[in-house]
Amino acid sequence: MSMPPLASGPEGPGALRPLLDTVLAALAEGGGARGGPLPHGGPGAVTARMRDAVGEPLPDEGDPGALRRLVRALAEGAADPADPLCAAHLHCPPLAVATAADLAASALNASLDSWDQAPSASALEELVTGALAAEVYPDRGGPDCLVTTGGTESNHLALLLAREARGAGLRVVLGANAHHSLARAAWLLGLPDPVVVPAPAGVLDPAALDAALTCLRGPLLVAATAGTTDAGLIDPLPQIAARCRAHGARLHVDAAYGGGLLFSDRYRERLAGLDAADTVTLDLHKLGWQPVAAGLLAVRDARDLAALHQRADYLNAADDTEAGLPDLLGRSLRTTRRADVLKIAVTLKTLGRTGLGALVDRVCDRAAAFADLVAAHPAFELYDRPTISTVLFRPAGAADDTGATHGAMTSADDTVAAVRRTLLADGRAVLGRARLDGRLWLKATLLNPHTRPDDLAALLKLVEGHIPDDSGPRP
Repeated sequence: MSMPPLASGPEGPGALRPLLDTVLAALAEGGGARGGPLPHGGPGAVTARMRDAVGEPLPDEGDPGALRRLVRALAEGAADPADPLCAAHLHCPPLAVATAADLAASALNASLDSWDQAPSASALEELVTGALAAEVYPDRGGPDCLVTTGGTESNHLALLLAREARGAGLRVVLGANAHHSLARAAWLLGLPDPVVVPAPAGVLDPAALDAALTCLRGPLLVAATAGTTDAGLIDPLPQIAARCRAHGARLHVDAAYGGGLLFSDRYRERLAGLDAADTVTLDLHKLGWQPVAAGLLAVRDARDLAALHQRADYLNAADDTEAGLPDLLGRSLRTTRRADVLKIAVTLKTLGRTGLGALVDRVCDRAAAFADLVAAHPAFELYDRPTISTVLFRPAGAADDTGATHGAMTSADDTVAAVRRTLLADGRAVLGRARLDGRLWLKATLLNPHTRPDDLAALLKLVEGHIPDDSGPRP
């Protein structure tokens, strides 16, 4: 039996080239077979098709056609974020240049847990994270930035750094609109359950925050949000920062979604007050068009990162560090880390701030245009004007049941949920759902800069065509 070729080394590029042709052909075949943003038939049908394509997952004898067949099957059964009717989640279509860079990172297989496994990648990461830290904290001395797997890891790190800086008695205070990962991080770190502050308009209420902070004792961390998952709303950061200063509380801002506005000259001002935070979560696999994963945690004072320091003689022996070999273990909670910074670096350098800002402007403008269509359409009700690129809407004729208990599904909610699931099962469109003001809304999160105005009109027409005639109140 001949030895299979490797992806790196002198012969790696030659071995990869025909395989890339196979992969690209399989992606095209699978996408063509799918024919829309989502596979038809729902979970059961998708599972059956994948089972047929895979057969025996670990056969006695290998199958040289497995690459083409499985990539084709995966593409046929995938949700395609590049389809303009795939608009449910913070799930962006990745840039081609970033995806190509990600291939190089996979082939080189650097592991950023020691310098001798990733010499150039560690140098690149230092350069890029320094530039991004300065983007978040333009007038601050000594910021830094870590590469993470996304908002969940970044939020976890932020709470850990706060606990180490302020003590084990730390109390986390967050809005009712906060991402679920913050409460989970508090649990993982053994902190008390977070104090939840009302967010009656979808954003954290500064007056309610002030009242909560007044009643609490001990070290405090306030977690605000710049770009909520449900509606893309941004908490009033300047007012929140002022309350934190008045009460001596540390501030973390989860800007996993909204952080991309930093690249836009037109929309950056919506993040006013962000640089007052001690830590900031960013996700470039949202408004940054990177393949997953491309998360970041920016830190206003790099000295906070000393809490992450670890010593493992086989990775960062003291004499090696003293001799000038960079110590990478304090850059993450993980040990093995791939060079996710490469795709970020290539994107930043290829597009520049102007190019990235133009993409941000485009999706925000498309969201505003879609909101205009909804507002002008008699069959729909618009929740509000979009703050970033998320639009919430629902059938206008779907009356709510009176007297429904809090959190219970009304007949109007049933209509919204049924329309969404029907579109998913048909593979025609991918819309999300969000509960605000006690009502269920359809959610369109527009992250595809190639989406055209006629795509938006087609999406609205498709939804209208799936609204049942009897969407009013039940008898």
